[in-house]
Amino acid sequence: MIVPNAEAGLQPESGRPLRLGLKENWPQFSLLVLINAFVGGMVGIERTVVPLIGAEEFGISSTTFVISFIVSFGVVKAFANLVSGQLADLWGRKRVLVLGWLFGLPVPFMIIGAPSWGWVIAANALLGINQGLAWSMTVIMKVDLVGPKSRGLAVGLNEFAGYLALGATALLTGYLASRYGLRPTPIYLGIAYAGLGTVLSALLVRDTRDHVRLEASSNAGEATSIGFREIFALTSFKDRNLFAASQAGLVNNLNDGMSWGIFPLFFAAFGLGVERIGILKAAYPATWGVLQIATGPLSDRLGRKGLIVAGMWVQAAGLVLTAATREFGWWLAGSLILGVGTAMVYPALIAAVSDASHPTWRARSLSVYRFWRDLGYAIGALSAGLIADRFGLSAAIFSIAALTFLSGVVVAACMGRPITPTRSYPAASR
Repeated sequence: MIVPNAEAGLQPESGRPLRLGLKENWPQFSLLVLINAFVGGMVGIERTVVPLIGAEEFGISSTTFVISFIVSFGVVKAFANLVSGQLADLWGRKRVLVLGWLFGLPVPFMIIGAPSWGWVIAANALLGINQGLAWSMTVIMKVDLVGPKSRGLAVGLNEFAGYLALGATALLTGYLASRYGLRPTPIYLGIAYAGLGTVLSALLVRDTRDHVRLEASSNAGEATSIGFREIFALTSFKDRNLFAASQAGLVNNLNDGMSWGIFPLFFAAFGLGVERIGILKAAYPATWGVLQIATGPLSDRLGRKGLIVAGMWVQAAGLVLTAATREFGWWLAGSLILGVGTAMVYPALIAAVSDASHPTWRARSLSVYRFWRDLGYAIGALSAGLIADRFGLSAAIFSIAALTFLSGVVVAACMGRPITPTRSYPAASR
């Protein structure tokens, strides 16, 4: 597909015709996959060791206080997501990506040198900005590049890279922590990720706004223009498909936030060592990451709704199995099941939101969806911590499992006709 208008249809850097598609844009697409692996690795340095740093090095006995770093991460990331789409449209995707990495650079140094738990909380606020800006841009830019026919595949590859790196890093940090202690050695990985991500983003990434104009040209004049307030309302509650996706995204990350903070403490309470905790913490995101290579394009062929509903219910089953058992083998099975369910849900949700949004306001709609989704980190960590302090760690996991199952019911009831890339949407105001 080539736009006949020379100004809109040529790549500024090369003068070559601008095209949509994975094959046509594979060098930039592959670079963004690599960069998102570094983005995911930044979170992976924390999945195993940071809750244990709070409990063991700082002697924090309150579960809610231990996982307060996830609350700061989730709230800040949610609001960074919310502004990321607007900034991307105003400043360009590349500038926002680089800005996200600049906020991520201090994070590993702050964790390594933290003299108090407040420093860890502050580091995670910066990490939230890093993730909200950098991860959002890698998703948006890939969707820009491939066009409407391969959104599920694009999102699947993006999330595969990020969460596989997250899982691998969680495993490696667990191994390093078991041999060299919780700090500083495991956190050195974060310094490498942040440095490489910043350099590659600044020097090699090209902006994708021209690809957005190319796709939008085929939808020009379909409907009246709307502003960000209307986009927020549509994505949050006015459009049934977008509402169903947003609430499912929130609950998905709610149970992820719970597992991030509660699982290491839960496993440690039954005498499991940090290296084996690292294996369990790696199994979930690694399974999630790898399977998205299949589930992303599968959602392109079979539709989004079925995968989302089934995936939420599979996640609930994995959480129940984890809470109900007391052996490493069963916990590993629960982590794998949780990863399978999340892989079914994650790319389908992002692709569903992309399908239901006009190209000219897709970045802003995705930013609203990601706001609600990542607010789930804070809600999940805080609610799970309060339940755990009152009723125990197992009760917290069971409670989140029930909520995850109910979220799947909401999607089954509220998501209407299959979301397709061919629907009509209002064009955004400028």
